[in-house]
Amino acid sequence: MCTADQFRCKSGRCVRLSWRCDREDDCSDNSDEENCENTGSPQCAPDQFQCGNGRCIGQRKLCNGANDCGDGSDESPNQNCRPRTGEENCNLNNGGCAQKCQMTRGTVQCTCHTGYRLLEDGRSCQDVNECAEEGYCSQGCTNSEGAFQCWCEQGYELRPDKRSCKALGPEPVLLFANRIDIRQVLPHRSEYTLLLNNLENAIALDFHHSRELVFWSDVTLDRIMRANLNGSNVEEVVSTGLESPGGLAIDWIHDKLFWTDSGTSRIEVANLDGTHRKVLLWENLEKPRAIALHPMEGTIYWTDWGNTPRIEYSNMDGSNRRIIADTHLFWPNGLTIDYAGHRMYWVDAKHHVIERADLDGQNRKAVISQGLPHPFAITVFEDSLYWTDWHTKSINSANKFTGKNQEIIRNKLHFPMDIHTLHPQRQPAAGRNRCGTNNGGCTHLCLPNSKSYTCACPTGFRKTSSHTCAKSLDKFLLFARRMDIRRISFDTEDLSDDVIPLTDVRSAVALDWDAKDDYVYWTDVGTDSISRAKWDGTVQEVVVDSSMESPAGLAIDWVTNKLYWTDAGTDRIEVSNADGTMRTVLIWENLDRPRDIVVDPVGGFMYWTDWGANPKIERAGMDASSRLVIISSNLTWPNGLAIDYESQRLYWADAGMKTIEYAGLDGSERRILIGSNLPHPFGLTLYGARIYWTDWQAKSIQSADKRTGQGRETLQGNLENLMDIHVFHRHRPSVHTPCQVNNGGCSHLCLLAPLPKGYSCTCPTGINLQPDGKTCLPGMTSFLIFARRADIRLVSLDIPYFADVVISINVTMKNAIAIGVDPQEGKVYWSDSTLRKISRAALDGSQHEDIITTGLQTTDGLAVDAIGRKVYWTDTGTNRIEVGNLDGSMRKVLVWENVDSPRAIALYHEMGFMYWTDWGENAKLERAGMDGSNRMVLISNNLGWPNGLAVDRAGSQLLWADAHTERIEAADLNGANRHTLLSPVQHPYGLTLLGSYIYWTDWQTRSIHRADKNTGANVILVRSNLPGLMDIQAIDRGSPLGTNKCGTKNGGCSHLCLPNPEGFSCACPTGIQLKSDEQTCDPSPETYLLFSSRGSIRRISLDTTDYTDVHVPVPELNNVISLDYDSVDGKIYYTDVFLDVIRRADLNGSNMETVIGQGLKTTDGLAVDWVARNLYWTDTGRNTIEVARLDGSCRKVLINNSLDEPRAIAVFPRKGYLFWTDWGHVAKIEQANLDGSARKILINTDLGWPNGLTLDYDTRRIYWVDAHLDRIESADLNGKLRQVLVSQVSHPFALTQQQDRWLYWTDWQTKSIQRADKYSGRNKETVLANVEGLMDIIVVSPQRQTGTNACGVNNGGCTHLCFARASDFVCACPDEPDGKPCSSVPSMQPPIPETTHASKKSQTAASRPSSSTTRPHTSLETTEGNCSGKEAGQELCRRANGAVPATSGEGLHVSYIIGGLLSVLIILLLIGAVMIYRHKKSKFTDPGLGNLTYSNPSYRTSTQEVKIETIPKPAMYNQLCFKKEHLSHPSDSLSPFLF
Repeated sequence: MCTADQFRCKSGRCVRLSWRCDREDDCSDNSDEENCENTGSPQCAPDQFQCGNGRCIGQRKLCNGANDCGDGSDESPNQNCRPRTGEENCNLNNGGCAQKCQMTRGTVQCTCHTGYRLLEDGRSCQDVNECAEEGYCSQGCTNSEGAFQCWCEQGYELRPDKRSCKALGPEPVLLFANRIDIRQVLPHRSEYTLLLNNLENAIALDFHHSRELVFWSDVTLDRIMRANLNGSNVEEVVSTGLESPGGLAIDWIHDKLFWTDSGTSRIEVANLDGTHRKVLLWENLEKPRAIALHPMEGTIYWTDWGNTPRIEYSNMDGSNRRIIADTHLFWPNGLTIDYAGHRMYWVDAKHHVIERADLDGQNRKAVISQGLPHPFAITVFEDSLYWTDWHTKSINSANKFTGKNQEIIRNKLHFPMDIHTLHPQRQPAAGRNRCGTNNGGCTHLCLPNSKSYTCACPTGFRKTSSHTCAKSLDKFLLFARRMDIRRISFDTEDLSDDVIPLTDVRSAVALDWDAKDDYVYWTDVGTDSISRAKWDGTVQEVVVDSSMESPAGLAIDWVTNKLYWTDAGTDRIEVSNADGTMRTVLIWENLDRPRDIVVDPVGGFMYWTDWGANPKIERAGMDASSRLVIISSNLTWPNGLAIDYESQRLYWADAGMKTIEYAGLDGSERRILIGSNLPHPFGLTLYGARIYWTDWQAKSIQSADKRTGQGRETLQGNLENLMDIHVFHRHRPSVHTPCQVNNGGCSHLCLLAPLPKGYSCTCPTGINLQPDGKTCLPGMTSFLIFARRADIRLVSLDIPYFADVVISINVTMKNAIAIGVDPQEGKVYWSDSTLRKISRAALDGSQHEDIITTGLQTTDGLAVDAIGRKVYWTDTGTNRIEVGNLDGSMRKVLVWENVDSPRAIALYHEMGFMYWTDWGENAKLERAGMDGSNRMVLISNNLGWPNGLAVDRAGSQLLWADAHTERIEAADLNGANRHTLLSPVQHPYGLTLLGSYIYWTDWQTRSIHRADKNTGANVILVRSNLPGLMDIQAIDRGSPLGTNKCGTKNGGCSHLCLPNPEGFSCACPTGIQLKSDEQTCDPSPETYLLFSSRGSIRRISLDTTDYTDVHVPVPELNNVISLDYDSVDGKIYYTDVFLDVIRRADLNGSNMETVIGQGLKTTDGLAVDWVARNLYWTDTGRNTIEVARLDGSCRKVLINNSLDEPRAIAVFPRKGYLFWTDWGHVAKIEQANLDGSARKILINTDLGWPNGLTLDYDTRRIYWVDAHLDRIESADLNGKLRQVLVSQVSHPFALTQQQDRWLYWTDWQTKSIQRADKYSGRNKETVLANVEGLMDIIVVSPQRQTGTNACGVNNGGCTHLCFARASDFVCACPDEPDGKPCSSVPSMQPPIPETTHASKKSQTAASRPSSSTTRPHTSLETTEGNCSGKEAGQELCRRANGAVPATSGEGLHVSYIIGGLLSVLIILLLIGAVMIYRHKKSKFTDPGLGNLTYSNPSYRTSTQEVKIETIPKPAMYNQLCFKKEHLSHPSDSLSPFLF
């Protein structure tokens, strides 16, 4: 490689750059003389002479008598050549030469040694000072007589050319901001990588090499951010008070962050995490841009492109500030320091130049002045400069000494901004940390200077000593600027405004403060809320955020800790405790856009401005007493108010009159203080002798003398959106009031008032004071309650005004729709259709609980039977009407047939009726008994969207609101005498009545309205501006409830007692039949379907006809696939492929426990051997079939070869058989003994995706669903007598069968459970529709798990596993020994017990041995029993290895053998006859026909692709993947089949 001052010849040889185009072939291949036409005159080397014609010749050729230049310029008379004499000879006195002499053409020619140059006398030699030539050495240069030596700074080494320096360490990387991202590029290889992306507008940039951090500023977000150099851990460092942070620099020695902001005209400093932020320089700054640090010297340098562009520097503590350059500058953008070269470089985009100077500004020189369209930022490394250019969108480089060797490193960039060289030598660690290890002893900031350091304080904080800062601010100006709230400290001289770090400030208007708790309060008309935080921004919280429309004024009563505010939207003045509790309306009449408010706890008065149609300033007691207008003339827009306690005056600003005025506190002696140069005053405050105000139009904060208006000053200018202003201080007058002693005896609010009263008690909104004048009633007696999607609110009817109060329930509501109230307990009930819950809480917001959390979709209607203590609801999604106890227990479906879209529901307990509206295709209004009996349609014509419904008991009429016909109508309780009360009403939704009024919510007007219930007249607006209004109820807790029809003992019912017109009836929860006594119920159904749907396990009773699914409350269900049950212990077993576990729980959902928790991948099939107490499962991920005891012990792999995708599995304990489906490459159904032996393929032809599998133990047939051939088939236990039962099934997944006649299956495509006759395949019908993610299904029935085998008693005498087989049984040991001896020989001979049903009821009988036992291991048809958990506890399950058949004793009796042979012969004859019959009658579905198919399941994603195949299906299908990497969501695990 050639150095920066060398030229590379084509041959690879390096020659001096100055020899290029000197008309001499220095390269020997003439490549240094090519393309020289436009180079102009070359510059000759120091030991050369430049001829008049531009040619360079050696100095020794001067005055040698020969015309070496060709133009005679090297000889006399052009040169002062000595006259030649013939006596000259080098042998005589060295020819008179000082050093070297040689004879040329007979004359003496003096020359000098290398490192010297010949003087004008042609004989003397003088040392050449190579160090004087710029760039001769890269960094350091030491000259000596006749020689020189280049040297390098620490961290660099001299290259072989002995002149240039190479930085030690890694390869340099150029780090640059690109607006939308931050990238890095290798300058020598142009490798280009992304560091951070998805940025808004990244401009300035720097890094901290040792901490591996990158910092950048974003001028769109107005933030300074940082991240690790690998792009991780992005976080905000400075997020407030920035306007245009265009420059940024890191002090890597003292760990400080410096930045410039051309918007605020400041240079600030902070710690690397943004703490202890300080305005360092603020005076005489206009548009500071680039900034560079020299931490070793303790200095900072910056450019300013304001009206007087300049480059300045100062110490890093802000001292010793000086201008380095202020001429020939216009847009000085980039700035960088060459630490090794002790120089600075900068770019000027307007002058298109790169310049350099010494660090003190001396020796300024242009490096590049051509080919720079718009340079922006610059960095330096070794001998090269690198810069970004906006115009060319590129990064370029050049030699830092000469500006030559220009290259484009990278072009076609998005928008290159700041640039830095990422290398340790750009942040040399050699510098001394002036602050040492203890931060210089400073409590806050330690800032270095050229000699030592200075302790500094964050902006606004005063220094209490040379090293310490005040811990808090004592005096500061507080002002709002819509999007932020700022302070200007009066404790320091700089008067810099500092943004209080708050979140979500959208449109702050009014302010106040309380020094006692260090709180700042503000109103926000963007969020319609009042918030507070400590003055430093911590402990931020929303105080009031409901029922406000434009809170524009705010005042703190610092004596009793009250918060007063005005609301120009609701035209109210309200008060609450300082934390927002006990809120109440003080003034609600005759207000027209109230604006500012101030309170005077000393005098007990409050004052406010009102700038409505008749602008005025009013006064009242702080309890709203003694209200009086004090100023009402010559006002236009009275804005800010302030009280001067010293002079007992009231000051105000009027933006319309453009004045600041004052008067006495009673309005007398009114004077104009300032009447000129006030374009639009807004906020106003007083402190000391000064008055301060904000001005919208002047965009400034100003002050003047409060008595004279003279001495006007501008504290801050150029501030947009200025709002309220206050001075925070700690000298507010203290006042002793009656409220300070025992809260004045008040139960709730104690408010100050003018003397003589001094105070008064008041109650929260809507609640009345008791006659004692001090105590409030416990709550509202008569009120409206309504849902507003995200909250529930009350409107009291006990008071003379309408004000809505949010019930503060500590829960997030998403879509609260229907609402009901239990006046007896004072609780509100509501449905949330997004959360799919019904919940309840006390009217004060406490005691929140969810009462119904499953089986809901869109609960549009809800009614509380407060007399009967029940809750009723309608569900438009499930199309059901249900009832339950108030706690959600004993839930029952009342109406499920012929329901389209039920909505509103209303009850009349005394009459035993419930009424509901249905706005389905045929809208109607129906009635039934409250037990679901005597159902009838009352009204079915001229209805559109019947939303609200109410029963008028007093008037014996029904009222309903119809949003489609835009009417509120009425009829009597039988539907007769129908008439219109109100029309048109725009979009009524909820409807209720109380007393002589009806109330309704309206979506269109976003309001609550009221009218007379009999005539519909006198319509008034109750509350407006309430988006999201839903249901509404009117309640009077004072009226008696009525008598419960069920009496005191629940009508003698064991479960539900429900009223009807005749009296009442007893009822059972959904799915359970009432016993013949018509009073009592079983705890659960006898026969039911149990099915899984990913996140739930549900049951459908087969004892009743409603087929309603009821959730089994098993916890922690994520992705349940397979199910089975054990009737002996009453347990559900299930697989969860998200958690990869097998678990079990009681049939009621309790006692959930993990059975198998390790070593599972995708457990698709599960089967319980209820006799031997074993659990079998298939694992598609591992392609195994495994077994374990029901408690998970004694685990063993049974089959792990020749399995492709095993899915469903079923056991036949009585026969000792195991069956499974495999839908791998070659689909098949197989059978083996329960120990895995005698394995054989039953069916392997005409199969696609055999999913579900079930056994009929009575008819001894297997049934399966094929999700590819879309049919359900059956065969006998040997795979013969195969029959297609149901064809054209969309996408069946699992199936089960009921002993009597039905097959049930789940279907993915129709999202339903269906059934058909298991003998004929006919009578196909849907049992349950619209269920997402349907998986396994089983029938739970006492008749299902019957029969026994030799393992049924005492585990067959086996220590660990007992497996029944077709004619005997075996003992086996687990794969992993457990340390307990495992015997493969039975320890006792199991007897032959009586045959019983292995249900819970027969558990004792099943385990009782029979006295007639004669043989140990006979055919399994005749052996029964079970191994309960008791035997397992007695260590009858011990682990070891191996499995051997148990011996059969002395052999079978001869009569048994003969009988068996005859039986086999008869069976074979029957089979033959059936096959002949089927061959004639039945034809299989052609698998080649195209039909609608789903891709078969993989349980790792929720998407199931539907493909319409119009071509014949291929014979082979790719297998399913159940890999974990396909997991898309914890609750969704089905991925599509891949073709």
